Amino acid sequence: MSTKELRNLQVVEQVRSGQLTSLEAAARLDVTDRTVRRWKALVAEQGAQGLTHASRGQVSPRRISPSERQHILKLIQAQYLDFGPTLVAEKLVELHGITRDPTTVRDLMVSEGLWIPRSKRTGWRSVVHRKWRERRAHRGELVQFDGSYHSWFEGRGGLAETCLLAAIDDATGQLLRLRFAPHEGTLPVMGFWTEYARKQGLPKEIYLDRFSTYKMTQQVAQENPDLKTQLQRAMDTLGVKLIFALSPQAKGRVERLFKTLQDRLVKELRLRNISSVTAANQFLDQHFVQDFNKKFSCTPREPTDFHRLLSIREQQALPETLCRMEQRVTQHDFTLSFKAQWYQLLPTRGLAIRPKDIVLVREYPEHTLSFSIRGKQALVKPIAKSQERRSSARQLAQTLVPT
Repeated sequence: MSTKELRNLQVVEQVRSGQLTSLEAAARLDVTDRTVRRWKALVAEQGAQGLTHASRGQVSPRRISPSERQHILKLIQAQYLDFGPTLVAEKLVELHGITRDPTTVRDLMVSEGLWIPRSKRTGWRSVVHRKWRERRAHRGELVQFDGSYHSWFEGRGGLAETCLLAAIDDATGQLLRLRFAPHEGTLPVMGFWTEYARKQGLPKEIYLDRFSTYKMTQQVAQENPDLKTQLQRAMDTLGVKLIFALSPQAKGRVERLFKTLQDRLVKELRLRNISSVTAANQFLDQHFVQDFNKKFSCTPREPTDFHRLLSIREQQALPETLCRMEQRVTQHDFTLSFKAQWYQLLPTRGLAIRPKDIVLVREYPEHTLSFSIRGKQALVKPIAKSQERRSSARQLAQTLVPT
């Protein structure tokens, strides 16, 4: 008998012996007087066994049959050995037509040693007390953004660690854009936000960490607080506020997103045998993001979307802002250097070029360049000036060597 049943039996025996009335026993056990009288009759007829649950020791009619249990275990061991119980339950329904609750699958995996409950895992760090922050009320009011380097393709196609860029809405938990990129540098990030703005519009605020692409280092920022990264300069121009988190927990929504993706997305790519970045990005756009949002997004408190939609003209002008900008000075021979390459400024209709003119060089996400002087595009062509200089210097040095 359970502890509760033993307590009930003790009180019922006191009623039978006259130490308590039925009303007093009912008040002590928090049941009705009728229940106490029924228990009293059961004990008189069956003894202590009368208070035990009638279904104790019987097999549940909803219990998994041994054959189904073995079938599920074979599937898990063959295909889903490193899947979590919830994802296993989803794949059993989606790919095998087996409908079982995630809790049932979890209990099955725990009993077979295929899953270790969180409470029994070791190595967890001590919990730091933090203050809860309520979700923003409107979609597009705050977008959390970050990049994650991970072995997303598990070595297929010769791909090792790859960078995944993600933007998730704070109000809805909706994945707004997901993209594999070469790295988390300035140009891939600029390309990410260019496509984002064309499809979604511009959010009101973006929540970031303090990675060097997004914010100057602490020492440089203290010495010159007006100094900005390329992304800060671009977003200031577009009217988007950047917020920099002081800890990973501060932007926990995107951090938890990557933890989920490193489990689910890796396995989805494996099941579809996707082994290239191009195919993976197509899968993200056509299937994964929509399916993810159906399962995990929620409704915002307010229906208004805070994204600022762009006109066609504004969309066409986006690359002129979301790019890397650097300045160069025109030399007396009308040349300039950019990234170890010399360029010759050519005569341009409607543009007077003079020595010492400031040239604004724009480098776009696709690594193309444009050159402008006083807001007008200048024609240029690459030249081998640096090689000529080295050759001339080498020849001069040889003539000066004494014989």
